[in-house]
Formats: sequence, structure tokens, C-alpha cells
Amino acid sequence: QVQLVESGGGLVQAGGSLRLSCTASPRTFSSYRMGWFRRAPRKEREFVGHFTWSDGSTDYVNSVRGRFTISGNNAKNTIYLQKNNLKPEDTAIYFCAARSRVVPATWDRWGQGTQVTVSS
Repeated sequence: QVQLVESGGGLVQAGGSLRLSCTASPRTFSSYRMGWFRRAPRKEREFVGHFTWSDGSTDYVNSVRGRFTISGNNAKNTIYLQKNNLKPEDTAIYFCAARSRVVPATWDRWGQGTQVTVSS
């Protein structure tokens, strides 16, 4: 049974930083790409960013570009979401997801989510 487990959420003041982790298990699970999504109160889930294992490339939604950084540790099967200069509008449940293959372009594995609250 493949599992994605997020950690690192919590309460932080505006302007602060937080780092989320997402570990995939079992260790034998491999994916093409892993990413982060979030769902803010009363809003739809949105893409935050992703990390591609083959070349370490990343991409981000415009609203977080320059503030958030995704990195990966292949040995730990873990990706990280470093969030700096946090804003109240970053308050959301953050979900980790994995895209097992290049094709189909489907996020087929999901974590349970971790709450991040940014106070003003």
C-alpha cells in the first residue's frame, strides 16, 4: 500500500517560515514527479508546485514563486516545501501528491494533508 505522509504544518506569523515534508512509502515506490497542492477555506484545491525526480526541475504557481521552494531527497523518498515570507492568504491544508508515470499525466497518489495557518 503506497502512502504519502506530510508533516511540518502548524501556526506561524505572517512573514515567518515553515518547512513541510512529504515521505512516500514503501521505500520501493518510485514516481516521476511529486508535488504540493493546497485548499484554502471556501476555495478550490490549487496547485502549488512540483518536483521532477529525473532532473530536479521545479515549477510553481505564480502566487508563491520566489517565496516557496521545493526540493527532494531521493535517498529518503521525501520532498520538502520550504515556505518563506508567509502571508495570511497562504493559510490552507497542504497536500502532497505523486504522479507515478509520465503518462498518464495524473496525480494518482495523495497524502492526507497538513494544516498551515498564517496569522496576521
